[in-house]
Amino acid sequence: MKTQEIKFKGLNHNYSIFIGSNVLDRLQQKIKKVCPNTKKIALIVDSKIPNKLKNTIKTNLKNYELFILPFSSSEKNKSLKQVNFYLNKILSKNFNRSDLIIAVGGGITGDVAGFVASIFKRGINFINIPTTLLAQVDSSIGGKTGVNSSQGKNLIGSFYQPKLVISDTSFLKYLSKKEMICGYAEILKHSIIKDKTFFDWLIKNTKDILNKKSEQLIYAIKKSCQIKMFFVNKDVNEKNLRMILNFGHTFAHAIEVKNNYSKKITHGEAVLAGMFLALRISFVKKVCNLKTINKIEQIYKNNNLSYTYKKYSNQNLINGLVPYLKNDKKNNDDKVNFILLKNIGKTTLPNKYKISIKNLKSLSKSIAQY
Repeated sequence: MKTQEIKFKGLNHNYSIFIGSNVLDRLQQKIKKVCPNTKKIALIVDSKIPNKLKNTIKTNLKNYELFILPFSSSEKNKSLKQVNFYLNKILSKNFNRSDLIIAVGGGITGDVAGFVASIFKRGINFINIPTTLLAQVDSSIGGKTGVNSSQGKNLIGSFYQPKLVISDTSFLKYLSKKEMICGYAEILKHSIIKDKTFFDWLIKNTKDILNKKSEQLIYAIKKSCQIKMFFVNKDVNEKNLRMILNFGHTFAHAIEVKNNYSKKITHGEAVLAGMFLALRISFVKKVCNLKTINKIEQIYKNNNLSYTYKKYSNQNLINGLVPYLKNDKKNNDDKVNFILLKNIGKTTLPNKYKISIKNLKSLSKSIAQY
């Protein structure tokens, strides 16, 4: 499949996302177009990126004054301390707002680098090169940046759009199966909340995506980006409709916090579990029928993904997650704001189903046994 271009058109900012194999070769050409006055580039790069691909990027940037800033990607390093370190480095090199920060890495790298770009002299040029499937289909789109605090995940941040996103599928060759599942979770979520036709396509093509077949990967990434952009364009600052993109994430974030962001469970695995718990609540609340849930469950079973939610058929384990739901960023009072599913391609609206902690605990047995 040829390189795909998707254009983001916001109220105050437009940019393109390029998706394909070997699109890194276009980097210098694209920088000249979107950042014509750039002389210095700070490359915040995940230390796990293969040297071959790092060298490709360096070669493409040989005409600029280049500063490599390594990043050890982890939830622990997604912090204000790390942001301050990069700010001081860039300030010491006398960068100005017409220069450029480029993120090369997964979602954590993009979030940190994007946040640095958003607050450096109130905004410096930013380009995102997502290197994981999760980042290519989710975090690189929409302009959310930020870091964690001791109180929870992603509670400090800003909205800041990049000048350009380059999603090169060459990076995905180096990902483990677990990392591919992590990104696939968001692809599946996008189909469930917005596009039944895409969901039906995933029934037939999920194995090829997980096995890194290029054509299916490029198509799935493109469709996911388009669905996320639909919601972002409707609600750039996440005040209402964009919250639908958090389907499954209410429980997912609770799972991650309870497990201290352990590497044993990835964000995507937590999302797969969280979506299934949201489906169970949808059934218990009589919003969604069992036929729809069974159809979604089948795609889990066909692709050996059922392990993500099986343990949460236990009432005590569900109750153990409930205290961690209070800090979910969709909440605007003391109740938990859930996005539930009506049918494949259609969710409830934000603030429609707000459930108290006490009520959740009383429902936990029904959710476990649905």
